[in-house]
Amino acid sequence: MKIFITGAEGFIGSHLTEKLVKNGHDVKAFVLYNFGNSNGWLDRLDIKTKKKLKICKGDVRDLDIIKRETKNYNVIIHLAALVGIPYSYFSPRSYLDTNVIGTLNILQAAKENKTSRVIITSTSEVYGSAKKIPITEEHSLQGQSPYSASKIAADQIGMSFYNSYNLPLVIIRPFNTFGPRQSERAIIPSIIKQIMSSKNNTITLGNTFPTRDFNYVEDICDGFIAALNKKNIFGKIYNLGTGYEVSIKELVLLISSIMNRKIKIRKTFERTRPKKSEVNRLCASNKKAIKDLKWKPKFSGKSGFKKALVKTIRWYEKEILLNKEDLNKYVI
Repeated sequence: MKIFITGAEGFIGSHLTEKLVKNGHDVKAFVLYNFGNSNGWLDRLDIKTKKKLKICKGDVRDLDIIKRETKNYNVIIHLAALVGIPYSYFSPRSYLDTNVIGTLNILQAAKENKTSRVIITSTSEVYGSAKKIPITEEHSLQGQSPYSASKIAADQIGMSFYNSYNLPLVIIRPFNTFGPRQSERAIIPSIIKQIMSSKNNTITLGNTFPTRDFNYVEDICDGFIAALNKKNIFGKIYNLGTGYEVSIKELVLLISSIMNRKIKIRKTFERTRPKKSEVNRLCASNKKAIKDLKWKPKFSGKSGFKKALVKTIRWYEKEILLNKEDLNKYVI
């Protein structure tokens, strides 16, 4: 397939791009233009993969470049987004510009260019605090942060294009993804790096009671790939999750056990979400994805989660040693 992928330079995007190229697809990676001419994680791919990859730079907020660059591509996979929840409290407008207008531009370009399949990336944050566990795709949507509100809007605009113009659209809704290459603004890299740098066996976090359904990035990429050629899935939304939830406190205990450190947790204001904005529980029902996409996570349950954590920790340990990163900074 000829596949155009936005957000290709990021965490999930780089893993998915790498996998698509290795699977033999003709891939064009759309990377946010920047003054340093960086292609993000794509710069770290092996030479053989990079030679097969087309890279173009731009911004999803620019409809003209999206229309031009997506022409003659069968599939668009749209991952580009502003994703940090804490920063969305400081700059909500930028989340609307990128996540909503950016998605609208993708949809408009796909409609005009008659793209045969569009895959939009959602997030489990659109559900807010779970009213019923496990969370099915029919669960109500609750904008408990500007980030989640922007993603709800993007999903709804996507569905409106399916209903209004019969756009061949699929929405993939990953639950909390983790693994190599994730930025330290996310909870798992933050815990790993703090434990590595702690001199008094203490790390700082926000609330530790919320539960999350954590998914290894390899499984999430497999979910996107499963949605590439399945029939009768247009206009549908698919949760990608394991159905196994773990609290942040339990997560710290598990990571510290793997790293062989006894850790104390100190709660700080800067890492704590506003009370009504905190999402207390997230745990996916993945029955629909298993049935329609024939997708099933390899790293599921407590044992699978632990295996994926070990792989992730080992990667960060190696990465930090190689690049001598500053482990003490708080990334919003």
